[in-house]
Amino acid sequence: MSQLIPLRALLDDSGLPRKEPAALPQQSTGETAEPRHGDVMPLGHTVTITANEMDEIFTRLQPHFPPYLRKVEPSPYGVGLRFEFAPFTGREEEPSRPQSFWDDPQLTFVPQSENAVEHRLRRCAGQILDDLYTEARDQWKDAAYVADLKQVVRDAPERWKTYEREAEALESAYAYLRTPDAAKEWPAALSRLVDAQDRTRTAAAEFDVRAWAIARVHETHLYAALGHDAALARAGYPEAKDWHIASADEYGSTYFSIWSTHVPLTEQVRRLIEQQDNHITKVGRLSGTATT
Repeated sequence: MSQLIPLRALLDDSGLPRKEPAALPQQSTGETAEPRHGDVMPLGHTVTITANEMDEIFTRLQPHFPPYLRKVEPSPYGVGLRFEFAPFTGREEEPSRPQSFWDDPQLTFVPQSENAVEHRLRRCAGQILDDLYTEARDQWKDAAYVADLKQVVRDAPERWKTYEREAEALESAYAYLRTPDAAKEWPAALSRLVDAQDRTRTAAAEFDVRAWAIARVHETHLYAALGHDAALARAGYPEAKDWHIASADEYGSTYFSIWSTHVPLTEQVRRLIEQQDNHITKVGRLSGTATT
């Protein structure tokens, strides 16, 4: 988890720290107060930073802030900084600490034994920039995830609706076989069931084409903060929480263990049809109506 330095520099109207030194608070006696300190723990050590030192840090960091940074403000939790960025599209380059930081003579590493003050300032500056780009990168990852989903979902909602409609028709056709009326037209009822099975199998296969593409995007963005349903909802498909999407490595497989439960939709339908056919075969055998 990243560690943030408490903000002591005042902010201007843009939300970015002022470059002029911030005034220190006064004690009730009228004497100058000791600088307020904030604890940070980069690398496990406590560092104290005064308001003026924080101003100096932000002055040095200003050239290395990214163009999408909109605001820096105190954390609502009372310790640390909060960064606000322009919305990411997910098609920008992944945020990372710029090379300019490493080349800046005012920010390059100085050993503590050589200059303790500069060592502390530069170390804290690096920590702030690390936190900034870590937060930016996390937000960018979510945006990239959503952008990739928008590209592959395409007509998945329509394909899912078609599957649901055919699956419901299959359920009705199978349920009808259990009614007395089905016995009067048994071959025709069975024929309608077979037709419903075929349509459901086709609809499942067509949806799986989109589901596989979606699953590959989920796998690509495995470490994004957004969950699958949340990412699809942000992409504009809140109904996707009801879609049947297996893991990417399940698609294209020709063998599924009987213990595998979260299989592609086509395999799920195949298992259902197999159960139906086995039941009908058993009924025919036990009733003496089975044909050879």
